[in-house]
Amino acid sequence: MMETLIVEKRKAKLKNPILVTGLPGIGLVGQVVCKYLITKMGGKKLADVYSPHFPHQVLMTKKGAIRPIKNMIFTIKAGKRDIILLVGDVQAITSEGQYEVAGKLLDYAYSLGARDVVSIGGYSTGKLSDKRKVFGVVTHKHLVTDLKKVGVVFGEAKGAIVGAAGLLPALAKIKGMKGICIMGETHGSYVDAVSARNVINVLEKLLGFTVDLSDLEKQAKEGEKIIKKIEEEVQKQTIAPYQSEKKDVSYIR
Repeated sequence: MMETLIVEKRKAKLKNPILVTGLPGIGLVGQVVCKYLITKMGGKKLADVYSPHFPHQVLMTKKGAIRPIKNMIFTIKAGKRDIILLVGDVQAITSEGQYEVAGKLLDYAYSLGARDVVSIGGYSTGKLSDKRKVFGVVTHKHLVTDLKKVGVVFGEAKGAIVGAAGLLPALAKIKGMKGICIMGETHGSYVDAVSARNVINVLEKLLGFTVDLSDLEKQAKEGEKIIKKIEEEVQKQTIAPYQSEKKDVSYIR
């Protein structure tokens, strides 16, 4: 295989579809969002994506089989339009691969009728925040107004967006499509279900659908408890050496 291959599993007639992508990235925010929507909203697999630009390895299953690393495309019905959801094991590992895979995915989505692309990623701050924001960038200025209405913050996120989360919407404009990148604020070093929930809240308002978030709420609460415990332990280990220096040294045990 010399180039990315999209193997279609079924034919689909979609109503005003929009491509929403959630590949592995910072805080796994996009991946958690899209996988949750697929599970809770009855996602149907549309295609598998294989590429020589993915790592040269296969995954072993619990039943003793093996399968190639891949991305997967699902569809769900949401409000007045259909959503094409992209999830996967990995992203392409080279710059050339990122461009080639992104191009094939956008061409495929276009052939299905999609003219809008929303990529989802995480925006790392390196710290925990109780009120995590959802940041956005767009390819067309007129999109900003609608996104601000549903709680997306513009102008505060800075720097470069690495990988598919930035490349897919950016290249979408070249292909005559509209591109949006939504980034959930996150610490960046753990799977952030809170940030994922915040992004889904934005998508619900933007695309006009509702989904039961109770399971994600539970996951978020458990994750927060674990992170707080870790932070407490780190703080104790940081303070302990200084506390011990203040005590009188005793050799009597």
